[in-house]
Amino acid sequence: MSFLTLALIAVVALAGPLLALPVRWHLPVVLDPTFSLLANIGFALMMFVAGTHVPVRDPVIRPALGRGAGRAVLAAAAAAAAGTGLGLLFGTGHAPLYVVLLASSSAALVLPIVDSLRLSGPHVVAMMAQVAIADIACIVALPLALDPPNAARGALGALAVAAAAVVLFFGLRALERRGTRQRVHRLSEQRKFALELRIQLALLFALAGIANLGRVSVMLAGFSFGLVVAAVGEPRRLARQLFAVSDGFLGPVFFVWLGATLNLRDLAGRPEMVALGLALGLGTVALHAGLRAVGLPLPLGVMSAAQLGIPVAAASIGAQLNVLLPGEDAALLLGALVTIGASAVAGSRAAGTFGQPPGDDTR
Repeated sequence: MSFLTLALIAVVALAGPLLALPVRWHLPVVLDPTFSLLANIGFALMMFVAGTHVPVRDPVIRPALGRGAGRAVLAAAAAAAAGTGLGLLFGTGHAPLYVVLLASSSAALVLPIVDSLRLSGPHVVAMMAQVAIADIACIVALPLALDPPNAARGALGALAVAAAAVVLFFGLRALERRGTRQRVHRLSEQRKFALELRIQLALLFALAGIANLGRVSVMLAGFSFGLVVAAVGEPRRLARQLFAVSDGFLGPVFFVWLGATLNLRDLAGRPEMVALGLALGLGTVALHAGLRAVGLPLPLGVMSAAQLGIPVAAASIGAQLNVLLPGEDAALLLGALVTIGASAVAGSRAAGTFGQPPGDDTR
């Protein structure tokens, strides 16, 4: 490729903004199919990074899995009653979706908060296990709750993605034990090839392709592969590279695309949707705070209510399937914002009780 060719490409690239200048034409600056594809890639990467945050290899968490699973089941039972009530109250017909939202937690939000505040202790460990279990279960359940008529097909697609993820786990673990990954890492570092990043992206896209063929969201593919990488062991260099690709570019593209698909005028013109969003957010916080009755301290219970991936995925998938009511997608994100605000306040309270002093790495 010559510089003249690059100049020609740059000039052609100006055609989009120039054609979009006349407002009366209503032409988008970004072509929808290309932008949607980049957004879906960003979504898959975002869920992949969320999966890698689940501490499946942490020996401290394993003894707490039973207690965390019990609390996650109790939260799901309460969510079933509350979500059914909200579905009947607002008459949307989406009670199964509300059940999943109320029961969900976001490992991608809660675990970094725990690390940044240096929280420790058996209660914190049990809460982390509860969040990880709830996150995994709700990610699997969300596509089925959003599109009940095609639940059987979605279940088969989810099983296909899960089976492919299991195969990848055993394959990558075998390569890790043979030292193949370390040799690839050294070669990549010496020659600046970024081989690990290229291989992981190729595997992620292959798993996302299986998800598309099975008519399930790339959310499940990304999170499943993230769990696989977390179970095998993610190299720090790969984590930094993925952070640059996901948070530095494709992740923001997804959120821009999601924001562009939301119609806030529908939310503003439908007070019942504002009420739905607040009810989902406050209901999720109250439900998780209620786990205090089974021994989870109140600040940690409120922290475990933090949501991000599930509401974002619900709004994104719902928009693609055209199954949500006008303004309902924005209501889901409003509920997520309520839980994030509550978890931020709860985190500062938890730091006073469960935080480690600086320099203490006993956790």
